[in-house]
Amino acid sequence: MDLTAATESWIDDGFVILPGHLPAEVLDPAVRELDSVFPSADDFHDDVAPDRNARFVGDEFNGIDSFPFASLALNRIPVCDALVTLATSLLGAPDVRLYSAEAWAKYAGAADYDQDLHRDFLNHTILVPSSAPAFRQVEFFVFLSDVTVEMGAPRMVPRSSATDDLPARPNFFPRIDTSETDEGFVAPTGRPDLYADEVAATGPAGTVVAFQPQTVHRGSAVTRPRGARFSMHLSYRPAAAEWAQRHAWADRSHDPHWYRFVEQAGPRQLELFGFPPPGHDYWTSETLAGVAQRYPRLDMSPWRSAHR
Repeated sequence: MDLTAATESWIDDGFVILPGHLPAEVLDPAVRELDSVFPSADDFHDDVAPDRNARFVGDEFNGIDSFPFASLALNRIPVCDALVTLATSLLGAPDVRLYSAEAWAKYAGAADYDQDLHRDFLNHTILVPSSAPAFRQVEFFVFLSDVTVEMGAPRMVPRSSATDDLPARPNFFPRIDTSETDEGFVAPTGRPDLYADEVAATGPAGTVVAFQPQTVHRGSAVTRPRGARFSMHLSYRPAAAEWAQRHAWADRSHDPHWYRFVEQAGPRQLELFGFPPPGHDYWTSETLAGVAQRYPRLDMSPWRSAHR
């Protein structure tokens, strides 16, 4: 893959579609472990486990699980070399942070997944997006199953559609005029012109759709009978962009799945969550001993060696 060309498209259009970018050695184990997190398409549509299926019905966001996942193979996706290299290349920043990671299952007929066009930045930063290279943010849709138009391919609107001229608020832009009174959230005037310009982001499992929080986009309906689609939504930022945030990892760091992930990870992977790198002033005899006690199966040798 030509990272230079991908970066140019991501900057110029606001998004870039990279078919099959996730390598098989990362994708395949995760796909095999999907059933530890979500029902398969057949299990859901045959209602094999009604109690398990119930959570996915009614609201499109009920199908979201957040990091850390029950599957270690899924946990390894956001920190794999292919995605971290892509994030650092697009952002032009060697030191990046993973600030959000979610897995999402959608099942035909379970909920209405057809969204209005919108942007994500109102819950991805406490400020507004910056076009300055040092402060950009990037989001990834990572397909864990084949995504076609009838399987709910996300729709992306290129920057050439004058999306940069949109105001910071509202967040949602419906297709037709509405009676919405909260203009800070939903625009009362329809924007069919934006829908006319949208591009369906399709691709086989392993495809990555990289976009910016200010890119206008939307989710779409899963119309294939008995269909199901599985994906991940990941967000990265330069370490210095502290105002870009969505999840606080510390409030999840006593979850058993967190311990399992941390204790098999390396320094570079843990830096994505804010672990100080080896040699950082944080590391002292006191903190080395304490972290080793908290994570007894974590190989502390990289941090200990740098401390000496």
